[in-house]
Amino acid sequence: MPTATPTPPPPLVLVTGDEGLLVDRAVSRTMAAARAVDPEVERRDATGAGLSPAEFADLVAPSLFAEPRVVIVRGAHEVSKETAAELLRYTTDQVDGVVLLVQHAGGARNKPLADGLRKAGAAVLTCEKVTRPAERIDFVRNEIRSAGGTTSPDAVAALVDAVGSDLRELAAAAGQLVADTGGMVDEAAVRRYHHGRAEVSGFAIADLVMAGDIPAALEALRWALDVGVAHVLIADALADGVRTVAKVAGVRSGNSYQLAGQLGMPPWKIDKAKGVARGWSEAGLAAGTAAVAVVNAEVKGAAADPDYALEKAVIAVGRARRLS
Repeated sequence: MPTATPTPPPPLVLVTGDEGLLVDRAVSRTMAAARAVDPEVERRDATGAGLSPAEFADLVAPSLFAEPRVVIVRGAHEVSKETAAELLRYTTDQVDGVVLLVQHAGGARNKPLADGLRKAGAAVLTCEKVTRPAERIDFVRNEIRSAGGTTSPDAVAALVDAVGSDLRELAAAAGQLVADTGGMVDEAAVRRYHHGRAEVSGFAIADLVMAGDIPAALEALRWALDVGVAHVLIADALADGVRTVAKVAGVRSGNSYQLAGQLGMPPWKIDKAKGVARGWSEAGLAAGTAAVAVVNAEVKGAAADPDYALEKAVIAVGRARRLS
C-alpha cells in the first residue's frame, strides 16, 4: 500500500501556558512533524527575554538555498515592545519554509502579541499549568493509556498521592509502571513500586489525621519531614483533607458521579470522604478548619519552628474529630 504523505506543521504555532512538560511536548511534536517532511530541517531556539528585533529578524531571515527551518521563541511574554512589534510584522510577511513557534505563558503581559498571533491564523496549542487534583488524575490516566496500559481510579489516585504534583515525575512514573507491570497498573502495583514514598506524602498524613489515628499520623509526619517533604505541602494536604470532608458532609446523600460536578472533585474522592465524614461532627469540622488555617500561616513564616507547628496541627485536627 502507498505510504501516506507526511503533513507539515503549520507555519505559525502559538503555544500558550507554561507547564514545562507540556510545552516541551508541543515543541517536540512540531519538530517531529517538520522532520517527517524533511529530516534535515534546521532548529533555532531563542528566549524572549533579551531578544532584540534584529536577532529575531536574523532567526527567520531567508537563507541562500531556502533550507527548511523551525524557529522556537520561548517566553514571548517577556519580549520588548519593539521585538513584539517585529514578531507581529513577521506574520504579515512570512518566509517560505520557516515554521515559527512562539511560546507565551498567558496572562496580561504582552497579551496583544498572543492575540495578534491568533488573528494571524497561528495554530494554538494549550499548555496551561495543571493545578487541580482532578486534572492530575486525568493526566496520569491518559499517560497510562498512551503508554498502552490499563488502570483503575484507586491506582491512579494512589500514584498521584505517592509521586506528587510534578507532571514530569508523574509521566515518568506512569510510563515506568506500564513497562514494569506489563500493562496492568493496579493499586497493588503502585504500592509495590512506590512503597515508602506514598506513606510520607502530605495526603497520606492527612488521611491518617482525618481517620483519627494521631500516633500513626505523627509518625508519618516525622518521616515526611526527615525525607524533606515541604512544610507547605503537608499543611495544604491537611487543609484539603478537612475541606474535602466538610464539603461531602454538607451535601445530601447521592450518587458520587452526580455530586462530582457540584463539589468539584472526582467520584473516587467523594466515596472516600463519605466514609471518613461519618466520624466527624459539625463542631469537629469547624475546629479542624480553624486548626488548618492557623498552621497554614505558621508554615509560611508566622512560626519560629514549622516542624512543631505541623505536629500541633496534626494533634489539634485529630482531637477535633472527637468533638460532638
